Order: sequence, then structure tokens, then C-alpha cells
Amino acid sequence: MELFYKINDKPSPEKILLFALQQLLAVMAATIAVPAIVGNGLSASAALFGAGLGTIVYLLFTKSKSPVFLGSSFAFIGSMFSAFAGAASASVGYWGLILGAVMAGLVYVIIAVVVRVAGTAWIDRLLPPVIIGPTVAIIGLSLSGNAVGDLAKSSVDGGSTHIAMLCGLVTLFVTMMCSTYGKKLGKLIPFIQGILTGYILASVFAVIGHLTNNPALIVINYAALRALDWTSLSSYISLPDFTFALGGASGLKGITASYLLTIFAAYVPVSFVVFAEHLADHKNLSAIVGVDLLKDPGLTRTLLGDGVGTMVSTLFGGCPNTTYGESIGCVAITKNASTVSIWCCAILCIVFSLITPAVAFLETIPSCVMGGVCIALYGFIAVSGLKMFQNIDLSENKNLFVTSVILITGVGGMIVKFGAVEIRTVACALILGIAANILLSRAKK
Repeated sequence: MELFYKINDKPSPEKILLFALQQLLAVMAATIAVPAIVGNGLSASAALFGAGLGTIVYLLFTKSKSPVFLGSSFAFIGSMFSAFAGAASASVGYWGLILGAVMAGLVYVIIAVVVRVAGTAWIDRLLPPVIIGPTVAIIGLSLSGNAVGDLAKSSVDGGSTHIAMLCGLVTLFVTMMCSTYGKKLGKLIPFIQGILTGYILASVFAVIGHLTNNPALIVINYAALRALDWTSLSSYISLPDFTFALGGASGLKGITASYLLTIFAAYVPVSFVVFAEHLADHKNLSAIVGVDLLKDPGLTRTLLGDGVGTMVSTLFGGCPNTTYGESIGCVAITKNASTVSIWCCAILCIVFSLITPAVAFLETIPSCVMGGVCIALYGFIAVSGLKMFQNIDLSENKNLFVTSVILITGVGGMIVKFGAVEIRTVACALILGIAANILLSRAKK
């Protein structure tokens, strides 16, 4: 793929700001969704702050050579619930989140040390293209249900699914047209144009709905903005509720040995699963930017960045981090791999988390609008994986079976649970693919 901006390129300041804002819009919905799902006092602003810090840590470890944003990880949602369920009090639960992230991060650090000593040749043997290709495709395909579901989802009870779908499809088509037919800067910021168009259209329908007393036309919810007290300074700038502050000193005193074992069982197994997704994401990103990121800056650095970034992010925002497919899709579609944009996006995340109206505005972007954008983002991830099939000989039964196992279990949404530990779809497909490949590895060509 020919890029407009390569990893080390530095666009003009105004372009960097626009690219960063576009990245933020692409990753924002998923980043703030995790604390909303888990609840227990976790906030969207703290999650944004933590994701920004975690991404900065990642960029420092990778020497600014890997253009991807780290956001809240959905894989650890079950683990986060376990941290609160096994805690004697909410304050203990907050420290459970932090300790769990430290344990998960240490798994990354240990693997990074092993890679440093033993190299990456064993990974290439364990994860050849016949596994990585379909697994990357599954990363996008497994999220397709979320995108389509959001496309027809109103952010207000009583809103018409047809109006929501119209706003989402307009967002999608404007994004596609801007990316395809746009000129110069317009071609590089299709998501901003698409989201703004969808937002304005949803707002027009909302105005008409209020004037005609027709709630079916209202699919955008302005509650977050209406809840602000515009006469108070705290309604403009305020510190988020950081996880370590919510836990406090009393939370540390309530941690017991049995609780630590609960956290260990909830977080450590999942970290091995997310490690597999880490590999798949970086293989995919490598194919997009034309640089093998597992060699430069190296898997050791990407793992350390991800692991330590997760620890730092959770200390503030409560949510472990992971490399975001939305961010990778944004790089692929806009053909902008400049890590300066990711740096700026991370800083914007931190700044926006402190500006209360900015966080409130981001929360008002309708689900249907983000659904339209995500169809393009997730689709590009899937297509990136399918491109790797060019190097796979599917006339061989071994390759055919391995690919089939990954695709069918992935598209079918296979999930396996062991108590509080949940192995999600992509990880299940990847594990079964590796097992099938090892089992059939002695087959003659």
C-alpha cells in the first residue's frame, strides 16, 4: 500500500491536529464503552485520560515507530467484573483493577524478555501466514455484528431504527466518497467529514421531531450536554475520578491473599489471549505500513510498550489497554502512518478528558453514526487479513483445514468460559488454528 505519510513523516501542524482528531473519533466510542459496561464508578473521562497516557508509554517504548493507538480492552471486561465481585468493598475493587493490570502487564514483560533472549523465529513458526491471515480477517469480521447493531440503534428510547440507519448509512457513504473522491486534505480526513455529516443530519431530524412532537425522529441524545452546569467552573475543566484515588488507602488495607488469587485467575489467562491479538494486530499493521514492526522496533519493544502502558492506563482510568483495530483501520483507509498523529491523538485524549464539555460532546455522538464509521473500519481490518491469502496455497489440505477452522469458529462467534475467565472469539479461533496447524504440520506437500 502506498502511503501519503510514512511513519517518520511530519505533516504540517494543522494537518497533524486534524489527523489526531480523526484518530480520536475513530477510537473514542470503544474506549469509553468499557467503563460504561463495567460501571462501578468508572468514568469515560478517566478512561480517555488513561488511554492517552498508555499510548504515550507505548510510543516511548517503540521509539515512535509503531503508529497505533491503545484503547480500553474488551477482552478484560470479565476480569474487571471479577475484580469487583470478589472484593470486600468497592474501594478494594478499584485496587483489584490496578493489581490485575499489573499482573497482566508483567506477563507481557516476561514474554518480551523471552523474545529478547530467544528471538522471534519461534513465533514465525508458530504463527505462519496461514494462521495470521484468517485471524486478522476474523478481528474485523467478529466485530461486524457490533457495527451493524449500532447502525440501527437510536441513542434515545422511542427513536426510529429507520432514522438511525439512515443517519448511519449517510455517515458511511460520505466517509467512503470523501476517501475516494476527496482532494488533498479532504481525502485524508474522511472520518471527520462523515461523522460531522451524520451528527448534523441526526440533529436536523431531532429538531423536526421536537417541533412536530414526533419522538421517532429523535435518535440523538443531548443529555450529557444538558446535565452540565454552565455557571460553574467545574463544568468546564475538572480532573477525572482516577482509579487509584477511588481506591484510596482504605482499599489497599482490604486486600487479602485469597483476593489476590482471584485477581490472578481473572487476569493472567486473559493476558495470554490478548498477547495473541497483539501479534495479529502488529502483523496486520506491518502489512499496511510496509515495515515489519516485529523486527523494527521489535516485538520486545511493542510488548513492553503494551504491557507497561496497560499498567499506567489502569492506574488512572481503570481499563487495561490494547492496540485498537479502529486505529489500524484508520491508518489503512487514510494512508497516514505518521506516528506524530498518534502522539497528538494521545495528548488530545488527555486534554479532552479534562474539558468536561468536550467529553460530554463526544458522548452525544449517536451510536448509529459511529456504526456507519465502524462498518468501514472493521471492513478494512477484515480485508487486510484476506490480502494475506495471496501467499497461502489453499490447494493443500493442511492450509485449507487450518483456514476453515479459524474462519468458521471466528465468524460463528465461539466463546469459551472457565469460571470468571472468558476466552473470546478471536482468541478461540487463533488457538484452534494453531492446534490444527501443529497437528497437520507433518503432512506432505
